[in-house]
Amino acid sequence: MATSPTDPEALATALQAAYVQTPVTLAQWLPILPVALCLGTGALLLILRERIRLQPFVAIGALFLLVLIDLALVAEVAAHGPLTVMMGRWVAPFGIAFSVDLTGALMALTAGVVALACGIYGLVDINTSGRRYGFYPMLMTLMAGVSGAFLTGDIFNLYVWFEVLLISSFGLLILGSEREQIDGALKYAVLNLIATTLFLITIGFLYAGFGTLNMADIARKADSLGKTMPLITLATLFSLAFLMKAAAFPLNFWLPAAYHTPRIVVGALFAALLTKVGIYSLIRVLVMLLPVEREVLSFPLAIIAALTMVLGAIGAIGQSDLRRLMGFIVIAGIGYMLAGIAIGAVQGVSAGLFYALQSMLSMAALYLATGLAGRIAGSYRLDAMGGIYAKAPGFAFVTLALFFAASGLPPFSGFWPKVMLLKAALDIGAWWLAAAILMSGFLITIALARVFLLAFWRSAPEATAEQTGPAPAPVTAPITASIFAPILGLAAIIVALGLFPERLVSLTQDAAVGLIDPRPYIHSVFPNEPPGPNSEADRPAAADPSQEPAP
Repeated sequence: MATSPTDPEALATALQAAYVQTPVTLAQWLPILPVALCLGTGALLLILRERIRLQPFVAIGALFLLVLIDLALVAEVAAHGPLTVMMGRWVAPFGIAFSVDLTGALMALTAGVVALACGIYGLVDINTSGRRYGFYPMLMTLMAGVSGAFLTGDIFNLYVWFEVLLISSFGLLILGSEREQIDGALKYAVLNLIATTLFLITIGFLYAGFGTLNMADIARKADSLGKTMPLITLATLFSLAFLMKAAAFPLNFWLPAAYHTPRIVVGALFAALLTKVGIYSLIRVLVMLLPVEREVLSFPLAIIAALTMVLGAIGAIGQSDLRRLMGFIVIAGIGYMLAGIAIGAVQGVSAGLFYALQSMLSMAALYLATGLAGRIAGSYRLDAMGGIYAKAPGFAFVTLALFFAASGLPPFSGFWPKVMLLKAALDIGAWWLAAAILMSGFLITIALARVFLLAFWRSAPEATAEQTGPAPAPVTAPITASIFAPILGLAAIIVALGLFPERLVSLTQDAAVGLIDPRPYIHSVFPNEPPGPNSEADRPAAADPSQEPAP
């Protein structure tokens, strides 16, 4: 049995070991660099608030550097296992910890790519007024919150980073001060504040029972405390809070009511990142910290997943506004991720992670493509759109590829996680969940085929329907590189992941193994703990990710 962290001798030994006598390598700084970079750049942009022409280039340069740092972080964690950095002179489980495993590193990298694409797109989509009111500083602060949520090793600091990204998102949502934006922001704020409050209350209950907020410490204590604590209650409360933030059924009404109101680049950021932070938190808590309780909740989660994906797809078919339609596509995608969590095991969790990563890319690309389509057509309403293929055939071809990816059609990135989910569902006998996955994919295909036929393929109608929300400015000049390049770049990644999925499948399987068997994660925080079979210290050969980890 490990020595109690409250033992004075153990604390003295741990504190002595915490004094690093050797030079610190760059790799040891990687877990905190994304957050430090984003916060520092946000502060610099506030200093440069009078030089609004310079702000985009500073932010885009910082976001490019963020992607490089996240790439290095993924490579380091994939090669050597989880990394942990403790702030100040504190030792675990006390103090603030940044603990990064493969799941957090992959999510942070994908978020960085999305933010870079949106920063470039903002060169055109955000006007002088939007820059003056702080689009780029709020973008960097949002990325600090998102990166912090993916990289933190402390569940209270997960709440803190939620608050950081929410504060930034409120500012981004009302950028422009349109009446519809204020209305959408009110719905968004009320439900998210309720979810955040529930999250904080549940953290209080957890601390009262565990006496710690460090995730690694919670993971190693859960088995022993499960006999004396109502952990199923904690798991249910956490699930409710995160499902509200992820816009799962029946608490998803706020998303299509809010995400169509801001500037398109803001909608792309929200669709790609904010709901995925909720899904990531649910995976972290249920799969790694409370796995027994996840098993108990698996059937209700599967029902919620099926209803979310099917009703989201049906909602997309019924929409006449392209931005609202994309909101329902986001909701349907949440259902697939929840299905992976409900199925569990390596197959289900890895499929859910794969889908989450590709959904971050594809939803950002779809929202940005929606913005450009609205600019070309002069409207976001399907009954007023048309003729886009004749005006911009290259753009129409790229958008069609994005539609295929969102529908889960081969050979694009959305196909492989759906196949993995289908196999995992059938392996456990959940044929009804497999049927829901197929039905949702079919309905999404119909919804997006309708969009392509009405908005892209047919000739432009003569009359223009009345708009709601900020109307796009029709394109009167050739499509510029700054507005098309991010869409093309994201589409290229999506196609590449569809044609060559092996590496991402391998990484997500390794990430799922690390969540289900968190001993390497715990060892990175508590070096005296056994490292486990997936750490570099005890891994003579690569583990088979298709097999269940030993109990």
